[in-house]
Amino acid sequence: MSNQSRVSGPLLDRIDMHIEVGPVPPDVLQADASGELSGIIAVRVAAAFERQVERQGKANQLLTPREIDRYCRPDAAGQEVLRAAMRKMLWSARSYHRVLRVARTVADLEGQKQVGARHVSQAIQLRRALREL
Repeated sequence: MSNQSRVSGPLLDRIDMHIEVGPVPPDVLQADASGELSGIIAVRVAAAFERQVERQGKANQLLTPREIDRYCRPDAAGQEVLRAAMRKMLWSARSYHRVLRVARTVADLEGQKQVGARHVSQAIQLRRALREL
């Protein structure tokens, strides 16, 4: 039985990101770390949070559906990516708003004022990882 089959659809629908994390081979764990330093990531996260508060007076996670429609609306290309995903995956309104909120956060982390297709695509990937197992 997969882990997903133990979680109901309505409950899964309330989780913004679904990410499968598999086992890591020992040689990878013992190798020298690569990638961004935590301090650099923390600065980017703090700047993204500041953008959110300046734009809408609160963090993206606290936005209502009406506020999501106002502050998280993607550009034309992003809207098309979102529309195609909605048709394919048969999302609820809740799922639609959660993807937009994550896309807005991805754009904030990149310092972008406009949510674009790349941000929407990344949010969709973060949302659908468990759904395809």
